Amino acid sequence: MLSEGLFYDTVRQTLWIAVITSVPILTVALVAGLAVGLFQALTSIQEMTLTFVPKLLAIVLVFWISMGFMTQTLVSFFTTTIVPLISGGF
Repeated sequence: MLSEGLFYDTVRQTLWIAVITSVPILTVALVAGLAVGLFQALTSIQEMTLTFVPKLLAIVLVFWISMGFMTQTLVSFFTTTIVPLISGGF
């Protein structure tokens, strides 16, 4: 039987892992969006693809670079936390 405290601790750890793995991509999307917005405001260019393409390229690049970190973090979390809970060895 799973205790309430163990359940909430696992949920807290899961949310923290989600934050850690999403921060690099969200940060790059924010910075790229601000840079493109500033460029558009300075040059008065209002092209819709100008906002989409640079952000998409930056997000894909950072995702590709940080994929190893994300995979290692998730695998470590599953092998040390989730698998023992499923097998009953908590």
